[in-house]
Amino acid sequence: MVTDRLAVRFPDGSVETYGPDSGDRAEIEITSPGTVRRLCLFPERTLGEAFTDGTIVLRNTPLRALLVLLSRNMRAGTQPLWIQAMNRATPLIRRITHQNTTGKSRANVAHHYDLSDQLYRLFLDRDMQYSCAYFSDPDMTLEQAQAAKKAHIARKLNLTPDCHVLDIGCGWGGMALTLARDYGVRVTGITLSENQLATAQRRAEEAGLADRVTFTLKDYRHVTETFDRIVSVGMLEHVGRNQLPTFFGKVHDLLAEDGLALIHTISNQGHRTVESDWIRRYIFPGYSIPPLSVLQRSIETTDLFVCDVEPLRIHYAKTLDHWFERFWARKHELPPQFDARFARMWQYYLTSMSVGFREGKLLVYQIQLGKNLAAAPLTRDYMYPRA
Repeated sequence: MVTDRLAVRFPDGSVETYGPDSGDRAEIEITSPGTVRRLCLFPERTLGEAFTDGTIVLRNTPLRALLVLLSRNMRAGTQPLWIQAMNRATPLIRRITHQNTTGKSRANVAHHYDLSDQLYRLFLDRDMQYSCAYFSDPDMTLEQAQAAKKAHIARKLNLTPDCHVLDIGCGWGGMALTLARDYGVRVTGITLSENQLATAQRRAEEAGLADRVTFTLKDYRHVTETFDRIVSVGMLEHVGRNQLPTFFGKVHDLLAEDGLALIHTISNQGHRTVESDWIRRYIFPGYSIPPLSVLQRSIETTDLFVCDVEPLRIHYAKTLDHWFERFWARKHELPPQFDARFARMWQYYLTSMSVGFREGKLLVYQIQLGKNLAAAPLTRDYMYPRA
């Protein structure tokens, strides 16, 4: 049942209201007739484009409030038949047209992660963790929650000092460096981002860990060595649904017989959820966030056992809120190549994702995998520090 009211001022000056005179209210102005047409055909994508371009103007309504209202009422109401048909057809079309080959994967990564370290330093924690933090205490700072995330993952890996760890999608190196420094293991980190690679290698040298941590520009499909542990944080979203069996098959092949892998990834709740076309076009080309059932079916194509699954609910919403507050407070420090339109685009990106993780069907899973039933301890006690 639709519960809120949306008032829309159209380009000809007319005003229409939608929904009952109850609940929350939002007001927008559409300044372009073309935006009206595109909203009817491609509502989700056009909303982000029009906000970024300024052809949708918010009137006495914060962006977050508008997106919360729309998200809540879209779940309650009935969408037009043509939108329902497109939502059903889109996943099939994407499975056919979006093939994340090695070359395509590298181009997709460069689109986002090679933008500028200066940009990411505006809003990430000091260790540059660009993934969901772990708020074991709701009042944690971003730095504390990201450190807690790394510690939580390290405990799930059940590390011993003689372990050799593969970090698939190592980012700027923070996880690999933490594991080497705090747990005494050797780590090989792989990435497809030249920008992240250079930063990670420099950080290893500066930390005196270059003898224990190796970073290289490599696609996971090209790795051949065997590892005692495998960790992948925030990378599976870029694999593509068609490549999931390949990814998990590779994890199986690279993992030692008594090894453990920990995959930390975004997922969605419900097989009919359609991924954001706006996010795919402007933020993360080639991304895919399949539901847990799809991940499980892909895992089942291998001989891997699922040893543990933990859903992190709301944690990413809190992380994104921290990122947005930092980004918006320091947007005047953006490098010269990023203009006001870019700032609005990232305002929409960070806010819409936060709403999706708080009001929609997005969440993060940590999936622990092993080659045999005895790969992990029998109880989960080892995952949590003793008081």
